[in-house]
Amino acid sequence: MKYQVGRTGKVVVARFEDKEDVLSNLTDIAKKEDIKAAVVYLVGAVRNGKIVAGPEKDAMPPVPIWRELGESHEMLGVGTIFYQGDEPKVHLHGAFGKRDNVKVGCLREKAETFLLLEAVIVEIEGVNAVRELDHVSGLALLRL
Repeated sequence: MKYQVGRTGKVVVARFEDKEDVLSNLTDIAKKEDIKAAVVYLVGAVRNGKIVAGPEKDAMPPVPIWRELGESHEMLGVGTIFYQGDEPKVHLHGAFGKRDNVKVGCLREKAETFLLLEAVIVEIEGVNAVRELDHVSGLALLRL
């Protein structure tokens, strides 16, 4: 295990409007506010997104299981923002529910807000954490 201790910096509260892209909004806020490391909390609803619901097998490199979020889904999410090179990289996991059907996974690519999505971004200061491409897994993993 590797770890660093930081402290809370800025706290950003954001409201994403209907049809706005979730991941690009989070990235834009990180750039505009010069946030290099953060934890993200989301509550609201999304649609037209794609999630990864685990790997097909426990092998390297992992082959993702893709799931579509077509129509609106309630969402509860938590994630992190760390830079990969010159860009903030959002890593966001969430629970997505519609009627009695619930999916859990890593939100990737585009996902639209449905009606409203509330975001709270808590900046972490004093850590030197970045994302770097891991050649074995093919994923951008956290490096401390």
